[in-house]
Amino acid sequence: MKKYITILIVALVFCSCESELELSSPSELTAAGFWDTENGARAAHTGLYGDFRSSNGTFWLMGEMRSDIWGGTTFESPANLGLIESNITVATAPFGAWAGLYSNIHKVNDFLENIQGTPFGNEIDKNQLIGQAYGLRAFYYYTLLKTWGDVPISTVPLTTVDPSNLSKARSPQSEVMALIKADLEASLTAFGSDNSFFGGTRVYWSKAATLALKGDVYIWSGNLMGGGAADFTTAKTALEQISALGVSLAPSIADLWNVSNENNSEFIFAVDYKQDEASNFYNSLTGRSTEINPQFTQDGSALTDFIINGANRYGPTEKTLLVLDDVEDARRDATFIRLYTDNATYPTYDPTNYFGSIFNKYLGQVVGTERIFENNTAIYRYADVVLMLAEVKNLLGEDPTNEINAIRARAYGANYNVAIHGFINGTPTSNANAILEERYKEFVGEGKRWWDLRRAGDNFVINNISFLNSGDEFKLVLPITIDMIGRNPLLVQTPGYN
Repeated sequence: MKKYITILIVALVFCSCESELELSSPSELTAAGFWDTENGARAAHTGLYGDFRSSNGTFWLMGEMRSDIWGGTTFESPANLGLIESNITVATAPFGAWAGLYSNIHKVNDFLENIQGTPFGNEIDKNQLIGQAYGLRAFYYYTLLKTWGDVPISTVPLTTVDPSNLSKARSPQSEVMALIKADLEASLTAFGSDNSFFGGTRVYWSKAATLALKGDVYIWSGNLMGGGAADFTTAKTALEQISALGVSLAPSIADLWNVSNENNSEFIFAVDYKQDEASNFYNSLTGRSTEINPQFTQDGSALTDFIINGANRYGPTEKTLLVLDDVEDARRDATFIRLYTDNATYPTYDPTNYFGSIFNKYLGQVVGTERIFENNTAIYRYADVVLMLAEVKNLLGEDPTNEINAIRARAYGANYNVAIHGFINGTPTSNANAILEERYKEFVGEGKRWWDLRRAGDNFVINNISFLNSGDEFKLVLPITIDMIGRNPLLVQTPGYN
């Protein structure tokens, strides 16, 4: 491995994660001996999560913006309308240079290559880190596959900066999926019987996270890539193991969004944010005090003292507001603070004096006169696992009632009445639509909806996204930029965009 790679890793670690390291001696982290010590390997491991956090806003955009959630009233100029409206061409292709994800992958590759020879005081600790790295790489490649379809494969560290040696063609989706599945198995093998959450927190990848991703991946490959019942059965087996790993639904949906409860048992893998280190991106779904303070909540309360200095670039669609318009469902108020221009009471959505919405998940905490957006944001939480179980059971011709009702019972709390709110098993198509609607209510703003529709099948996307019509199926994956093709002559454009 070339010296420059280790220097880059050292720079990244010291810039973003120095406070998390316990170094016995700075001299142990010289470029020449970086991988000779356990401390060096642990420093590189910490850096992998700095990379992941840097890409988290991109993951959110990829999984959220092309769905039917956003595109409604905003206080300020709306952002990412091209994604929201699926108005995407070669000239306007988003996420150039593969959204920078190969930079992250190359660092994971470097980690996996070099940690093998690093001596550890405890091999269980070493295998834990290896299991995490394979899980992260599987997640990156799964994101690339879902976004672009065919993508290049790289599994070894960079050993040259010569551009002529860096060009790679796009590999077929089948090969990319095979790599993802192989990495999932390598991750589980490395974890072995270690079911722990590293460091006692949920901000590192874990065996539970690998199993959640495995369920997600195998539903996708079973439904969209011909894997069928065999893949569905594999997904179900993986998902059913997670409840025994210290993971469960939180008693209340509102409990999940408090900074003080961010290490709750429902979060399986979350991205770490801290004051003065990094803020999450949810400030863009709030607004400025100059706009918000003159308004009123849906129950007529004044917002004069509401502390915020954010932006309001994304507004929920009317469809989203109506989906979340059941006053007995706790997800309604846990998801949005609806603003009105007068102090009347609006038990349900009323467009007459509606001003806009503040996203109420991950709303940070007020410190003095400032709101700090330091919530850890979940990539997988157990409600996701429960509803994926419902999804895969339906695909296998089984009854998903128990899983759907577990989510509804939590949402309605003391108001839950199975005769009124309970799910009734129906046809596979009606069940699929019911599961999608439940996931819609549960995961607004969490980067899930677009992937949920995609995983269900092309027809579900076309039927739910008003900006897409029959014949637009090629738009479900993105084009690559002209610049990317110019820099890598082995790349060909995504089919349908030529």
